[in-house]
Amino acid sequence: MERRVVDILGICIDDVTMAETLAAIEAYIAEGGPHQITTVNPEFVVEAQRNAPFRVVLEGCDLALPDGIGLLWAARVLGQSLRERVAGSDLVPAVARLSARRGYRLYLLGAAPGVAERAAENLVRDCPGLQIAGTYAGSPSPCEEDDIVARIVAADPDVLFVAYGAPRQDLWIYRNLHRLGVPVCMGVGGTFDFIAGVAVRAPLWMRRMGLEWLHRLWRQPWRWRRMLALPRFVALVAAQRLSLGARRL
Repeated sequence: MERRVVDILGICIDDVTMAETLAAIEAYIAEGGPHQITTVNPEFVVEAQRNAPFRVVLEGCDLALPDGIGLLWAARVLGQSLRERVAGSDLVPAVARLSARRGYRLYLLGAAPGVAERAAENLVRDCPGLQIAGTYAGSPSPCEEDDIVARIVAADPDVLFVAYGAPRQDLWIYRNLHRLGVPVCMGVGGTFDFIAGVAVRAPLWMRRMGLEWLHRLWRQPWRWRRMLALPRFVALVAAQRLSLGARRL
């Protein structure tokens, strides 16, 4: 599949649908490892403006998904188009269903102790035939990397989901990608919490209206500092739009 990307504040976001993302994952598994997928939202783009190592990860990944309604808005403002939001929280169950049909094996790494196990149980219940290669909480600390990599290599999964929160999960994958040799590695943030039932995702109507961030802020008010990235994102996109307009004069 030829990559179609949209440049938002210097970060290239892939213009893909959910169906195209699943097809790409199948192609990566058929090709063999390793590949890194990132689930980019406005917070990622703002973080990348000041965090050079994270920016390198986003620039070097095989697929940068438009996870965040703000990216679709920014693309329109910049005179481009992202056809669909591909949220990691929706993609993980979709990959589980695909894996149950194709015989792919999943490894769930991260989240609080016990959460990955509960998420795995629920995925297997909802996707009969799904094979879970392993689960482990661990941590993104460099001192644990050798042990965790050894666990995953021994389990030999086709897909690795890492739930350490951004940017730690994405940096962890990037550092260990070639040692792991897993065909598909993706950071998934709080997705295990949703699947395990220890956190509540926004209702569908809020997601469709682009208000998932408001629901998360209401449920987790401690996130308010992270939410400050959203007005900064809007201001930076507006500045990029003005810069583009000035160049066209």
